[in-house]
Amino acid sequence: MTTTRTAAVRGPRHWPRGDRPREKLLASGAGSLSDAELLAVLFGTGLPGRNVVEVAQDLLAQHGSLRGLLRAPPLPAPGNTGLVRRLGLGPARYASLHAALELARRHFRQGLEAGSVLGSPGDTRAFLVAQLRDRPYEVFCCLYLDNRHRLIRFEELFRGTIDGATVHPREVLRQALAHNAAAVILAHNHPSGVAEPSQADEMITRRLKDALALVDIRVLDHLVIAGAEAVSLAEKGLL
Repeated sequence: MTTTRTAAVRGPRHWPRGDRPREKLLASGAGSLSDAELLAVLFGTGLPGRNVVEVAQDLLAQHGSLRGLLRAPPLPAPGNTGLVRRLGLGPARYASLHAALELARRHFRQGLEAGSVLGSPGDTRAFLVAQLRDRPYEVFCCLYLDNRHRLIRFEELFRGTIDGATVHPREVLRQALAHNAAAVILAHNHPSGVAEPSQADEMITRRLKDALALVDIRVLDHLVIAGAEAVSLAEKGLL
């Protein structure tokens, strides 16, 4: 009778203590870990025949970078078999990755608290890039400011598809009045990776500017985010 053995799934507890990502993080800080080791901490265990760091290294290699991995879709799409099915990772690990990404976004968002003065265009750009880069769908959002340009609230108003989001000026106006805003900064992302404003972007900016002007709310800028790039319609003279 032949006995079939199943390959054991070996986690970090089987490694020398100094090589365990979790222990390394606790001893030296998260900054001391490689991308693969950080992923290993999130995943916890490997797959049959591969330890968790090897799984993480394979994921990074197949997607080219950490950013490429985080942008991978969870389900099959045209031209892409999907992260979960192609790599044998279940929904739980995919969820862990994107929960960590959303925690990072929220951490950055809370750093720009109500009452913060948006005195630096660079700070505003960095904040919006952190919130909107690498989203697989278009998001239209708004920063509501008081008359001293202090932040009242940041809000994601509309969510669309990979190539557009429907923006309703009435809703933007309603929310700006609800927050008692004196000024706003508009922003949305281009999942295509091209930050250049489209004619539709220019048109909706003019409509929003005209609608908000009726109640004395200024549109200070409209930024288009694509990857790490942020293009200002105000700087282009389109506002």
